[in-house]
Amino acid sequence: MARPEKNRKILQPPIMKGFKPYGIPRCKLKTVQLTLEEYESIRLVNYKMLQQKEAAVLMEISRPTLTRIYNKALKTITKAFVEGKAIEIEGGNYELDKEWYRCKNCNNLVEGEKDKVMCTSKDKFCSREHKI
Repeated sequence: MARPEKNRKILQPPIMKGFKPYGIPRCKLKTVQLTLEEYESIRLVNYKMLQQKEAAVLMEISRPTLTRIYNKALKTITKAFVEGKAIEIEGGNYELDKEWYRCKNCNNLVEGEKDKVMCTSKDKFCSREHKI
């Protein structure tokens, strides 16, 4: 029997919910799913330019586990890029490092404590955020 997967720590959720190729109508797109821990591995290794060992420490996982997650993320992103598929970023085995909220109207991402968070967007139609 396999061990249950340990939650991976996410330091910052993505600012978007997904990504789509330019020039293809949404209704004609197929999608691939990128989990939040796969997104975080790409963010830490490629965007923050951390070594895999450093990224693994931040996510509270082993370096070999990070490598598997990272390679799966690259495969998913490559498939979407080559086949013209949209990427939906959702799901996975994760826990957020802090409390994050997303505005229901403008999707602005805000960090903070419950009942003290307000959207920082200048859009006057923004409403209370919902927890991610």
